[in-house]
This record gives sequence, structure tokens and C-alpha cells, in this order.
Amino acid sequence: MGDSSDIDYAGRAREALGFSRWWQIVAAAAMMAAVSPYQYVWSSIEGPLAESLDIALPALGAVFSFYVVFQSLSQLPAGWWRDRRGPRALMFFAALLAGGGYIGLAYATSVWQLYVLYSLGAVGVGIVYTVAVNTAVKWFPDRTGLTTGIGTMAFAGGSALVVPYVRANATVAGYADVLRNVGLVILLVLLVGAVLLRDPPEDWLGLDDRADDNDDGLAASLRGRAYTTGEMLRTWQFWLLYAMFVATAGADLLLIANVVRMAEALGLAAVVATAAATLLPIAAGVSRLVLGAVSDRFDRVHVMAVSFVLAGAFRLALVPAGVADAGIAFVAFVLGAMFFSSPLYVYFPAMVADYYGAEHSSSNYAALYTAKVGGGVFAGTVAGALVAAFGWVPTLTLGGALAVAAGLAALLLRPPTDAGLERDDATAG
Repeated sequence: MGDSSDIDYAGRAREALGFSRWWQIVAAAAMMAAVSPYQYVWSSIEGPLAESLDIALPALGAVFSFYVVFQSLSQLPAGWWRDRRGPRALMFFAALLAGGGYIGLAYATSVWQLYVLYSLGAVGVGIVYTVAVNTAVKWFPDRTGLTTGIGTMAFAGGSALVVPYVRANATVAGYADVLRNVGLVILLVLLVGAVLLRDPPEDWLGLDDRADDNDDGLAASLRGRAYTTGEMLRTWQFWLLYAMFVATAGADLLLIANVVRMAEALGLAAVVATAAATLLPIAAGVSRLVLGAVSDRFDRVHVMAVSFVLAGAFRLALVPAGVADAGIAFVAFVLGAMFFSSPLYVYFPAMVADYYGAEHSSSNYAALYTAKVGGGVFAGTVAGALVAAFGWVPTLTLGGALAVAAGLAALLLRPPTDAGLERDDATAG
């Protein structure tokens, strides 16, 4: 077999699809943008929801944690199904859950209904997420960083237009119409995406299933090696990636879920909080595209390490900016923190493809993505307890330290080899 660099990926994809593989990325990105309000608009709607339901705002604190748990854990069964039966039926189901969840919020009359609806919607978001990200992995083994960056950029940046709309209309009187309109858009976009998406045929690249240790610098999916989820779980690289994901997702979600409250607690003007909340998803989205492409051109591990260390440094800088009442600096540091931490959702699926191949990418990345549960618990429940006990300054400092630690840990990574699995088998035997 010739070198994988000789393969005409675009031509083979066109033969399989009948049109350019980039349309799969367009569809995946549109679906990711549609469901982004669940994660990026929550801090803007929780106030009107709490007031309308006549409950204290802290009572809604666990909603975001529930969202993260259901959005993350739903990807395991969804990834398993998609790798075996394709994306179409899953996407129709996701459309009903994610679209219906937001529409249902408009009619919620009690806090338990809010919890149930947001959690059901989160399952739909999880399905969309794993399908969209792994559509890029499956069709673009040669440009994984860039294409996953496009999809995850849409997930972050897609809400940039929604945040101003919500903050301008999310009053007690008007928020129901806002939620219903957003839900209808989610439903429509996902239904269209369900019709367009498909997976490549088996062995569409014509690669042999071989694992030559001399090819460790080459992505596993490009050298024909496909690790099952069970094989992946037996490598130490997976567990280091898992710990890094928990740390970086925790730091990332802490800022996303609390940026408005954070600015207000530090005594900054309301316009600063609005600017930070509006620009945050833009910075997160642009960074995924830019740094995703950079990670394709340069050593992905080194790009990831530098990125996470800088993300931590910007988070640590938020504290003196807030104390000094420097609103412009605060917004700039929020954008810097998000620019360098948000590509975690590009780096990790790309690393899974690099190390373990594309054939089982949905199941494999779904297993890694469960680490976001730990990050979500930290950003919601744990962070809330820390803020109540110690205030925002030490809580923000901890978030920055987690990101820096993950960046340093990345320097320990190296590609897995089958030799380790063979030793494990011999020991088990």
C-alpha cells in the first residue's frame, strides 16, 4: 500500500457522497450553532426564569450542572449507536429533544419542570455534539483540527447573535416568546441536518489495518489503525487526557456559566458584564477555528500545552483587573482566557483520532467527553460552594491553576503503541 499522504481524500469522499465532503461540515456546524444557546445563553436567561418562577436564583444553580451531566453522558450511547448505524435516526431524535426542550421552557411553571426540560434538551445537545464533531473526524482524517474547529466554533460562536437578543428581551413579560422562538429555530435546523448527514463507507480510504510503530508520528486513522474503546481504556494516555479534560473543562465552564455574576460581584458596571457575555462566545468560537488549524500544522501536543498555560494566566489576571475596577482589561482578559481554553473541544477529539483512529471515534471520544461531567460539577456545584465560602478571588485563582496544570501535563503525552496492549494481554493470560 502506498503512503497515506498519496491518498486523494477529497476525491474519495466525492465518490462516496456524490458531492463535496465540506457540505457535511456545513451541516454539522449549522446544527452545533443551533443548539449552542443551551450552554452559552444560560447566564442570560436564569435571572428572568428565577423571577418568573418566584424562586431564589441559587436554586437554579444546579441546572447548569445537570445540563453538563446529561449533555456529556448522553454521548456514550449516542456514539455507540452512530458508529454502528449512522447519524440519521439519532439526529431526528435530537431535534425533538433539543428543540422541544427550549420550547417547553416557555411554558414551565415550576422549578422541577425547568430541571426536566433542560436535562432532556441537554441529551439532544449531547447527541448533536458527538455526531457533529465525529462527522469531521470521519470525513477529514487529514484535517481533523481545522474541521473539528469549525464545528466547535459554531457551537461557541453560534450564540453570539442570540445573547444580545435574549438580554434585550429576557424580561419576565417577554422571555417566554424568546425561549419559544429559539426552540423553533433549533428544531428546524436539526431536522434539516438529519436529512443531510451521512457517514463514509467502511474502508473508504483503502487502508490496511496495520499499526507500524515506525508510523507513530502519523494519526492512527491515517495508518489504518483503529483502537476499540476497550483498547483505548487500557492505555495510560487516555487517562492522562481524561484528567486534563476535567481540569480544562472545569476552568472553561466556570467562566462561561458565571461571567455575568463574576463581573457584578467584582463591582464592575453592567455594560462590562454585557460586553463580556456577548464577546465571550465569539472569542471561544474564533479560537477553535484558528488554533484548530494551527494544531494541524504544528505539533498538536505542544500547541495544546502552550494554549492551556496561557488560558490559566489570563484567568489569574481577571482578579487584579476586577479589583482595580478596570472594565476594559477585565473584558480583554475574559476574551484571552476563552481564546486559549475553548479549543480544548478541538484538541481532545483530534488527539483521540490521532492516537486511536477514526473508525470508533464517536464511541472513543464520547468516553473521553464524560470528563466534562467533572468539569461541570466543578463549575456549578463546587464553584458555588467555593464562592459562598471564600468568594470569587480564590475560586477564580483555582480555575486558572487547573488550566496551567493541564498545559504542563500535556508535555508528558506520547502516542500509544500496540506493544503496551500486548504486554497487558500477556499479563492477563
